[in-house]
Amino acid sequence: MANIRKGEHQKLKMLYLMKIFNEETDDTHQLTMNQIIEKLAAYGVNANRKTLYQDFQELQDYGLDITMNRTGKQWTYSVGNRLFELAELKLLVDSVQSAKFITDKKSKELIGKLESLASHAEAKKLNRQVIIAGRIKTMNEKIYYNVDQIHEAINADKQIAFYYYQWTIHKEMKKKKEEKYHVSPWALMWDDENYYLVGFDAPDQKIKHYRVDKMEYIEIMQQSRQGKDQFKKFRLPNYTKSLFGMFGGKECHVTIRAKNEMVGILIDRFGKDIDIEIVDPDHIQTTVYVAISQQFFGWIIALGDQVKIIKPDEVVQQMKDLIENVNYLYQ
Repeated sequence: MANIRKGEHQKLKMLYLMKIFNEETDDTHQLTMNQIIEKLAAYGVNANRKTLYQDFQELQDYGLDITMNRTGKQWTYSVGNRLFELAELKLLVDSVQSAKFITDKKSKELIGKLESLASHAEAKKLNRQVIIAGRIKTMNEKIYYNVDQIHEAINADKQIAFYYYQWTIHKEMKKKKEEKYHVSPWALMWDDENYYLVGFDAPDQKIKHYRVDKMEYIEIMQQSRQGKDQFKKFRLPNYTKSLFGMFGGKECHVTIRAKNEMVGILIDRFGKDIDIEIVDPDHIQTTVYVAISQQFFGWIIALGDQVKIIKPDEVVQQMKDLIENVNYLYQ
């Protein structure tokens, strides 16, 4: 850039000025007027103090928050409020790098784009907190196109067809069945660090969910979606609370008795709207709607003697059978 003739890029002056402010200044990094003039010159732009004051005002009128600070005998300039604060960018970076449905490659690309929203100095702080290597991530690079097609089908009120895959003992992805699944897509949700499609299965006449990263070769069909009435009755927050690890099963109301100190665990899992009944000075109980599965029983077992299923009798017996089977396995 040093051999570019000054003034050659004069028409780009305001763009380069905005670039300098956004990339090289923040709350702890300011530039003097002389430094700004030098940086503009490196881009082939002539500038002087008088015109720059006017340029600063025009940028402020445009919406760029330029702050002035007195440092000794001279004034310094920097960007104040940005579209995203550093704390907000850190939160977004954490979300991207922890999401299992985003591949390593795409995680790095997205975080790189998030870094461009901060100054170079603040971007280094974001870069230092990025720890992607070794995390369990999906290997389906097509997930973004899958999501896009699902949204397109939802907006067009159309059904979709796709192959659904699962892992084999040889660590290979294999079709769950040879023919394509035909589903009416109604919503996308993020749960347990994975992305899921919530759709209506016409043959079974019920709402089901599918891991988006295990879907391949999605095709938007000509047929209109089905299950509108069923989805109207469907409550997504209640659905996710009833499932454990997104494993489905027969759904029913289950009464759980627990020691008082476990109330936080129950509220964290089922929400603060659950009814809490005081049984005695040391115990409470609540009735919740859950999908009965081994994952649910595993959650109960993990809480040890602090929590106990009280009813219905059918679920209590299933719990006893599971405990006996596991105990037999270790004898």
